Amino acid sequence: MAHSKSAKKRIVTAEKHRVRNQAVKTRVKTMAKKVVAAVGTNDTEASNAALSIAYKELDKAVSKGILKKNTASRKKSRLAAKVNAIGAAR
Repeated sequence: MAHSKSAKKRIVTAEKHRVRNQAVKTRVKTMAKKVVAAVGTNDTEASNAALSIAYKELDKAVSKGILKKNTASRKKSRLAAKVNAIGAAR
């Protein structure tokens, strides 16, 4: 257990950050799942709309420092490839 006042404060702030980071990461994962679900239904409009929302969530996570820029870029690329695959199949 922490002894100094500043160490105790760091424990509190670290917990706040952990909870916030977890919420943002969960939201990003949920949006990615929605894109995959829309791709599964072969609905181009729905998948493009879901992709747009997923992009926004990924960019927010990067701006808050929760995800690294390259990680978000990789996730966006993979989601876009899935959406483009249904467009090419038609």
